[in-house]
Amino acid sequence: MAESLVRAEDLQRVYRTGEDEVFAVRSASFRIDPGDRIALVGPSGSGKTTILHLEWPALGSSDRLRPGPVAVAFQGPSLLPPLTVLENVELPLLLLDVGEDEARDRAGELLVRFGLADVADKLPEEISGGQSQRAGLARALVARPRLLLADEPTGQQDGETGLAMVTALLSSAGPGTALLVATHDQRVAGLLDVGWSMRDGVLDEGVVPSSP
Repeated sequence: MAESLVRAEDLQRVYRTGEDEVFAVRSASFRIDPGDRIALVGPSGSGKTTILHLEWPALGSSDRLRPGPVAVAFQGPSLLPPLTVLENVELPLLLLDVGEDEARDRAGELLVRFGLADVADKLPEEISGGQSQRAGLARALVARPRLLLADEPTGQQDGETGLAMVTALLSSAGPGTALLVATHDQRVAGLLDVGWSMRDGVLDEGVVPSSP
């Protein structure tokens, strides 16, 4: 059996406001294996985003610019304004010293998969929020990370476009790439293999894969 990518035991994140403590994550235990496809569901404020933005040291580290083994697709705007959509998506590969032709080909292929080929040469300010979100997801995938964390990736898409976007994500991620997708949309969650749920900072461990 392949070694797990991530194992966490009794993970907590506490925020302090004055003398008060707010537990964003309470004693969460989980593991993520290569190729896992996990939906993280729960109401706003339940701790989903906090889980996604924790440090993930088990997969090693990278410097501030070079892509590492963990990629994040953010819910809000993340494209670099001076670069075109295509340049944004190919940037992680160029930072990894992939040749320009290969970087452009791989980025272009993902733009086709995510329905963005017709806006490849546009700047972020010239495209819609939904298109920008899809481009951010393509950029997160292009360097073939070992773990991709996606925070509400369909939040700015209409229903059908959102489902198509997640389908493209599943078909574009390599077989060994693990996905952890935070979502409010039960239809999106149904496309993934495993469901985790959070409420008030508590992760429902009953649906977390058990250790061998």
